[in-house]
Amino acid sequence: MCRSKDKKSLKVNDSLTLGGIPPEVFDYRLGNRSALEWVIDQYRIKEDKRSGIRSDPNNSDDPEYIVRLVGQVVRVSVETARIVAALPARFAPHDDPPVPQP
Repeated sequence: MCRSKDKKSLKVNDSLTLGGIPPEVFDYRLGNRSALEWVIDQYRIKEDKRSGIRSDPNNSDDPEYIVRLVGQVVRVSVETARIVAALPARFAPHDDPPVPQP
C-alpha cells in the first residue's frame, strides 16, 4: 500500500486505488504521524532481505478488509479533526502545558 504524492489517493495493489481522500485525514495525528499513515506503514507487505521471509499482514480470507479498514480510519480521522476544530480555544490541543488559573 502506498500513498500518492498529492495525498489524495492510496494504491492498495496493482488493480485497486482508493481515491478522494480528504486532506483533513492528516490532521488527526497519533504522535508524529496521522492514523492513515500509521495504517499504511503497518499494512505494507515487507520482506526481510537476509532471510527472505515475507510478512503480509493483509487478510487473505477477506480481500475487502483493507478497504473497510481504510474507510473506517478516514471517517474517524475526519470526524475527530472536525470535533477538535470545533472545541473552544481553551480546550484546543497545544504544545504548552496549561497555566493554572487563580
